Amino acid sequence: MKKQELANWLCRYRLSKYHQDIEPYRGREDEFHQLFKPYEVIEGEGNCLLNSGIDEIWDLVTGASANHYDNTNAQIGVGDSNTAADPTQTDLQAATNKTYKGMESGYPTSTSQKVTFKASFGSTEANYAWEEWVVKHSTSAICLNRKVESLGTKSTGTWTLEVEISLS
Repeated sequence: MKKQELANWLCRYRLSKYHQDIEPYRGREDEFHQLFKPYEVIEGEGNCLLNSGIDEIWDLVTGASANHYDNTNAQIGVGDSNTAADPTQTDLQAATNKTYKGMESGYPTSTSQKVTFKASFGSTEANYAWEEWVVKHSTSAICLNRKVESLGTKSTGTWTLEVEISLS
């Protein structure tokens, strides 16, 4: 009998859309999320793990990289390109309409074989069609993954993107 070991990478995401602006609540985003309810929530699964992201994960495991995806350095980026995701890509594919936002206070988190990244884009940020997103390191510019999906067109308010990546 042939033995085969498998690993599963599962990415889930949730986009919460609010009419209110989160900017007055920066540093205490949990208060914003307790006070206001989203008018729309979009949830989904799947993404494309990028080759450069895979290499970075192994470099972090072996100590060859110090690019920790922590609260200071992790970002979520959104853009308006609907170019199909491919593992050889290294970032968002949008030419001009792309925005990177750092983590909310307390993120990312790591529990139960998963990491959760969460960033909020305020009323004056990323106001265009959201067609793609990535999780990126701010200094090294290495993206772990990329997802292409039409999430709507932002024009005001706050959109919060939460990305959960599990390994099993």
